Amino acid sequence: MIPGGGKADMQQLLQQAQKMQQDLATAQEELARTEVEGQAGGGLVKATVTGSGELRGLVIDPKAVDPEDTETLADLVVAAVQAANENAQTLQQQKLGPLAQGLGGGGIPGLPF
Repeated sequence: MIPGGGKADMQQLLQQAQKMQQDLATAQEELARTEVEGQAGGGLVKATVTGSGELRGLVIDPKAVDPEDTETLADLVVAAVQAANENAQTLQQQKLGPLAQGLGGGGIPGLPF
């Protein structure tokens, strides 16, 4: 047995890991509720996604609609969604990064992060 009660230290470590797991779950729930926007074509196309990357909305300015050039519109939609997803990834890193670092960067067996 470790002097000073190694068992208590392990219990404390497990409690800290459980708290970090709860904090991570809370942060993930927050991300799922938070909406971020991306745009393309100077705002002609705007996409809204959640912080977890779920597409929630798409707004297309009528000026972006040219029946003779649907390819450009499709490109603008893709670009707006990509921009929104990049913003969501940045938000994820801000929210989840500190939690993962607190766990030594992840990789702890048995924990989902």
